[in-house]
Amino acid sequence: MELSKFIDHTLLSASAQVKDIEQLCKEAVQHRFYAVCVNSCYMKEAKAFLGDSGVKLAATIGFPLGASSMVSKIEEARQAVDDGADEIDMVINVGYLKDGRNAEVQEEIASIKKAIGEKLLKVILETCYLSEEEIKLACELSLQAGADFVKTSTGFGSRGASLEDIRIMKEVVKDKMQIKASGGIRDYETALEYVKMGVDRIGTSSGIKIISKNQK
Repeated sequence: MELSKFIDHTLLSASAQVKDIEQLCKEAVQHRFYAVCVNSCYMKEAKAFLGDSGVKLAATIGFPLGASSMVSKIEEARQAVDDGADEIDMVINVGYLKDGRNAEVQEEIASIKKAIGEKLLKVILETCYLSEEEIKLACELSLQAGADFVKTSTGFGSRGASLEDIRIMKEVVKDKMQIKASGGIRDYETALEYVKMGVDRIGTSSGIKIISKNQK
């Protein structure tokens, strides 16, 4: 199995500089990762570094807390696409979900999807803060809103992805949406286990380490 095609090579550090984004993009091209995922301010630079390599470019929106206003998230997503993003990884408003403001959560997802058109939308649930029922609800709202993926984590919460998260998410989305596991996935065996569970994409900053095990 070619795990590189499942990997979003990721750098979301607050201290990331342009030289770091350039290195990330070079690695993604060299190792044939599916995409790179960076903060939205680096879209133009990352797009230039990737060139015509075929590696996709993903931008994080409302990252990492998800607590910015809907208007600002929509504009950030629209700007990211204008600057070259192929995919958008947005964080839901976790507090709204836990408060039962379901219509607002769904509206935000749907509005961002509308703003980015045919570009892929991944909805980050931040599962570490959610109960099983809340994870299911977030998946249902994302599905109803027309998102393309549900994603476990930002990597900035109290924990990253878990196999149990994927089981719960898969139960709801089945084959109607794709799933991205992210946060804490750092070795080949763990990544492979997620793929075997039906994950379509893996977000990690350890992509080179993961695939090097498979290449030996």
